[in-house]
Amino acid sequence: MWVIPAIDLRGGRCVRLRQGDFTRETVFSDDPVAVARRWAQAGAPRLHLVDLDGARLGQPVHSAVIESIVRAVSIPCQLGGGVRSTEALEQAWSWGIHSVVIGTRAFEDPDWFRCQARRFPERLWLGLDVRSGRVAVAGWQRLGGSALEAVAAFAAEPLAGVIVTDIERDGMLQGPGWESIQQIQSVFPGRVVLSGGIARSEDIVRARHMGLAGCIIGRALYDGTLTLTEALTAAAHPLGAVGAGGTHEDDYGQA
Repeated sequence: MWVIPAIDLRGGRCVRLRQGDFTRETVFSDDPVAVARRWAQAGAPRLHLVDLDGARLGQPVHSAVIESIVRAVSIPCQLGGGVRSTEALEQAWSWGIHSVVIGTRAFEDPDWFRCQARRFPERLWLGLDVRSGRVAVAGWQRLGGSALEAVAAFAAEPLAGVIVTDIERDGMLQGPGWESIQQIQSVFPGRVVLSGGIARSEDIVRARHMGLAGCIIGRALYDGTLTLTEALTAAAHPLGAVGAGGTHEDDYGQA
């Protein structure tokens, strides 16, 4: 199972928000490239980059920073935030981005998303940001319909998988919403990656037992509540009798 450090970009800096609230921001570094190098050197298998400004404006904003991060590390980088057009998607590929997370455009224009998923099989993630069981779009500023129905609509597409963020738990260090994750797994047969709420090694062990493909971790790593070494060790925890679903290990471990 992958442990993926998150690098959220706002105003050219590495930040974290609480519950997706742009007024509750903590700045962790003025040098996101140095942060990326640190996680890569510490053994991260890949990085999760989020252009927060891009998510609000509807197009990528931090192109120079993102490209610099990709050049600075030798591990794959996945990008989310503001990729809502074919041009923006192709621009991300030109920066060397390995895979792209798409949320808003996927839910507002499903046919476009299906078309892009088929053009770039296994390279697009469905970014499912959830608040009270509903899909949140436009940088978490608007709510749409049922999250479960939204995911089920893309179950047959050749996606890299689904990245699920429980907004109400994101940045709160209170643990993930396990029940909602299991519901997503029940309607989506592919890879599911958890984002938001990871606070302890035990959370990662539980995610692995549930058969999740990975965990994206932000505040816990930046606050020092959980070290990357601890997280990676927990991700390698032997599987026992607990949990449901497969591990996806053969498909996901070397991707």
